Amino acid sequence: MSESVKRHSRLKAFVDNPSKSLWTLAIPIIAGMGIQTLYSIVDMIFIGRISGSAIAAVAFNFPIFFFVMGISFGLGSGVTASIARFIGSDDKVNADNAAEHAILIAIVISALLTSLGLLYGKQILLKIGCTPEVLPEAWEYLKVSCYGISFGVFSGFFRSILAGEGDMKFPMILAGFGTILNIILDPIFIFTLGFGVAGAAWATTISQMIVFVIFIFMLFVKEHAYVKFQLRDFSLSKYILIDIIKVGLPASLSMIVMAVGQLIFNRMLATFSTDAVAAYQVGGRIDMVVFLPIFGIASALTTMVGMYFGANEIDKIRYITKYGISRAFIITSIGSILLYIFAPVIISGFTDEIVIKNIAVDYLRVISLLFPFISIGLTIGRILQGLGLGMPSLIITTIRVIGVAGPLAYYFIYMLGKPVEWMWYAMFISGIMATMISIFWLKLAFRKFLIVRPL
Repeated sequence: MSESVKRHSRLKAFVDNPSKSLWTLAIPIIAGMGIQTLYSIVDMIFIGRISGSAIAAVAFNFPIFFFVMGISFGLGSGVTASIARFIGSDDKVNADNAAEHAILIAIVISALLTSLGLLYGKQILLKIGCTPEVLPEAWEYLKVSCYGISFGVFSGFFRSILAGEGDMKFPMILAGFGTILNIILDPIFIFTLGFGVAGAAWATTISQMIVFVIFIFMLFVKEHAYVKFQLRDFSLSKYILIDIIKVGLPASLSMIVMAVGQLIFNRMLATFSTDAVAAYQVGGRIDMVVFLPIFGIASALTTMVGMYFGANEIDKIRYITKYGISRAFIITSIGSILLYIFAPVIISGFTDEIVIKNIAVDYLRVISLLFPFISIGLTIGRILQGLGLGMPSLIITTIRVIGVAGPLAYYFIYMLGKPVEWMWYAMFISGIMATMISIFWLKLAFRKFLIVRPL
């Protein structure tokens, strides 16, 4: 089958049956992320068996990893949206060029992040509130993780490229393989070899390296992708860079803002105890399970909306938007109810320390009520990215995290002297506000933007 036929058959399938196509894209994403989340949970269980301080050491690393993920995932969203629109408009040359620019971006940010982590990682941990008693374990974990940053960043961009052309299956299979390998290596490095917290980082780094090698083989040797990488003939294009960055940079910055939010909350929680920090970390891992279907649906919407917009299928954009948001809300509502009921049982699987358990249960029961509303805001953000609108997510995230959640938590804790659970109330209030703004922005975009044919 020729490349043109493959492109048209794929786009035709999306147009003919949008709801089926959404699940065709979303289910592999959900499966892949589910396996990765399973690893995250198993990893935390292993670390929790070391000590509460070990959990806290990983928790203080989380804002840093969120920052790294934010840059790669955010710019990757720009790559996905760009490639999807180019394929939708039957512009194979620019689709290929966008993929090549993605490789260039990955090289630059990999080198930058690895260097910063190895040179200034310990100082960064101290700046974000890591306590002296936890710092040695936290730095060991971060130092080893820095060795795998490049592999993780490149793999993320490869997944974004394939997502842009509607191929979610292969990245899912590879993510599953890497995660299973990670789970196998975890107990070996943590307990058998006696590396402790650093062992978890070594397991992740080695797994990332192997996944990277497989990606290279499949994309550059086997030419698995629809897009082609003509790196020898590569020429920098201002047009392509702008097309990627106008979505990718705001998405990255929004993730960075969320990392700043993690930092703010970790520092506030540290004033209570390291147990509070550890509880927040455990709760965050469980959050990821509830959001698996939402991330899958949202990611699929970026690809589909991008292709529909490129092909000028405006009615299909409207249909898939309503369908995707409604399904995300229903699924998350069910998950939230189950999480609220079984929170104590779930937390017991992570730690035996009663203080951590109690704080984590309170967190989950408050935040679970917010999840259905977050699902709306998250899917709307990815829909707007598919349309080439990156700024709304950044603005809304900044208002939520910096404008509302942080100041409100500060007011509750330091001015009113409220207990730690009032930080969760601050998150809840800010999340509701962000959802309302997202809905307004989507209506505005549909009213003023969809009548315009993409360039």
